[in-house]
Amino acid sequence: MRKPLGAWLALALLAAPMTAVAAAPPPAPIPGSMNVRWNAGSPNCRSGTEPPIQVHDYNPTTYVLRESLCATAEGPFMYLLIGTGRAVLIDTGDVADAARAPLAQTVLGLLPMTPTGRLPLLVVHSHRHQDHRAGDPQFVHLPGVQMVGYDLASVKRFYGFADWPLGHATIDLGGRTIDVLPAPGHQATHVVFYDRQTALMFTGDFLLPGRLLVDDAAADAASARRIAAFAADKPIAYVLGGHIEMNLDGGLYPWGSRYHPGERPLQLSKTELMALPGVVEGFHGVYARRSGFTLINQSYEIDLAEAALAIAVVVFMAGFVALVVRSRRWLAAMKAPRLGALLPREGARAV
Repeated sequence: MRKPLGAWLALALLAAPMTAVAAAPPPAPIPGSMNVRWNAGSPNCRSGTEPPIQVHDYNPTTYVLRESLCATAEGPFMYLLIGTGRAVLIDTGDVADAARAPLAQTVLGLLPMTPTGRLPLLVVHSHRHQDHRAGDPQFVHLPGVQMVGYDLASVKRFYGFADWPLGHATIDLGGRTIDVLPAPGHQATHVVFYDRQTALMFTGDFLLPGRLLVDDAAADAASARRIAAFAADKPIAYVLGGHIEMNLDGGLYPWGSRYHPGERPLQLSKTELMALPGVVEGFHGVYARRSGFTLINQSYEIDLAEAALAIAVVVFMAGFVALVVRSRRWLAAMKAPRLGALLPREGARAV
């Protein structure tokens, strides 16, 4: 049955707004600056004067914080993102003592005031390793602060992950949405955050300019594929990880170094993020250098560290025993009568 012309016009008018909304492009990311020189620590931290926490304003509602290398050799990064309804802090660093690194005081000082008080704060973690959650005690029991647990059960429950590590969740900050993506591999509770407002991706220890420590190679490769698939059609301004362990020449600083002269920038690119699946795919060894990335099997690393410590102890004990034996021989030689004392002196008469 043929529809009257008026009916067709009415359908066209109803469809037009829907088509316009569907075709509307997403808002452009709010820009910011990573033009910052991070403090390098010191070869002698006792005489160092750099602040325990360095704060960089990426833009007026996005902050990058770093604990000083003299406060902790990990030099971890934390991220504060502020919405209209609340703010989120990603990670709490490696220092529990507020006197050594006043993270909570610093973060609260960056939060805007509202008619009802300071903007509420949500504290989350990229994963459960100590150097990303040691500062939690500074935030516990503070008014207006909600803490998310770092164990896997708490992570699943808070974000609502029903089929971990598949799917993704969101955090609503009020006018600012953060995507949360499971990314186990470095550690079983690891998640990656994507800020739609700035197009920043926060990758913790999953991807950073330094050692990529792999605990579960298969899980790490699967996570890399999922994160790359998520990011493929999205703008990525920068990829920001949890540490810097690399200099401008691509060399790695020694483990535990508190001095990073000539440190490379923190930020990585979308290109490097998209290359990650190919880099980690098939890695089942102990150590590898691939496309500028350094991969280390974390379980072997721990075993090798323990073995190195055991060897060092054995070498020390062997050296100590050798020193004791030589000392005893030297003392015995000192107490023994000299050969000259046993012989008759020149010109003496024999009896």
